[in-house]
Amino acid sequence: MLKNLTNIFAKKGDRVGIEINAHKINIAQIAKQGQQYKLIKNVSADIPEGIYEDGRIVDSLTLSELIKDTLKTNKISAKKVTSAVPMREAIIRVIPVPAELDEAELKDMVLVHEAGMYLPYPKEEVDLDYAKLGYFMDEDGIEKINVLLVATKKEVTDLYTEIFAQADLEINILEVNSFALIRTLREQLRQFGSKEAVVLVDLEFDNTEIAIVVEGVPQFSRTVPIGTHQMLSALSEAMNLPATGDSVMLHDLNLLDGIKDSGEIDASQMESGQTALLKILGELTEELSRSINFYINQSEDLEIAQLLLAGPGAGISQVDDFFTQKLNLPTAKIDPVAALGLDTSQEIAPKYRPGLGIVLGLGMREQ
Repeated sequence: MLKNLTNIFAKKGDRVGIEINAHKINIAQIAKQGQQYKLIKNVSADIPEGIYEDGRIVDSLTLSELIKDTLKTNKISAKKVTSAVPMREAIIRVIPVPAELDEAELKDMVLVHEAGMYLPYPKEEVDLDYAKLGYFMDEDGIEKINVLLVATKKEVTDLYTEIFAQADLEINILEVNSFALIRTLREQLRQFGSKEAVVLVDLEFDNTEIAIVVEGVPQFSRTVPIGTHQMLSALSEAMNLPATGDSVMLHDLNLLDGIKDSGEIDASQMESGQTALLKILGELTEELSRSINFYINQSEDLEIAQLLLAGPGAGISQVDDFFTQKLNLPTAKIDPVAALGLDTSQEIAPKYRPGLGIVLGLGMREQ
């Protein structure tokens, strides 16, 4: 039940996008008004303990009720919604095929013959989708076309279908998190050329999703098990504070500036917290460096033009400067509201905006 999973570029229509992760559900209601898009509502709800276990959904019924209650409480009326699976649940590949194939031949070659080469499990256990990209001439002068192949296990897509059905909703579109983020940043990504790669770093609650993108298409994807949860745990332990899932503590701690007393927390505690956070971010930097080097070593004539930081972890003060220094690459935090030119009456602080990249991309998806 994979529905148009590969259509990264759609944008029209009034939509409700719902992002689900281990920490929150995020909901965006977006309406088209003339040539403009307006963010009607952006709401979220914390995920209670017991719904997720080891990063996987184990209590779909309670999650369904939470989605239903959140929509009702915030007076958001929807029957069909757009949602996404985590990148770690998907296999994403760009594969070249002969350009002379007609549509039926192309579908047969991609889904029947080529797909099996990239799948670590039987084809009957997966949902597959594909999209044609650009034409090119190979080294032998033969015209070919790149095809974006996306696969996810049926048990994953069935689970998401069940969750929304239990909430009296229909998934009109189910895609991959990174595709929604790319849609949000589409105009920003267009400034880069065909030989320039952009690294999207989505710092989520329990992991970081890394996507290396060229001309708006993900060429390399990887999930690293380091997120704001690990950062907060290290921070709380170092500062002798109760464990918390609230990322506000992260946002309030400068990474690179000198430490000062902060009300109830003295400078020595703050310094211990800063050291612990820098250690976790150092580990993430090493994983980023490995991913970038692995991709670059397999790619000809490509350079990394920029890192773009998304997700709640991108709200950490000076985290962009940290990665710029450690990786020697220009790094910027995304602002999805500005990137999409959304009209909104809601006040959304800059430190929270990078965390809206996925849900706003879902809300912009055409039905």
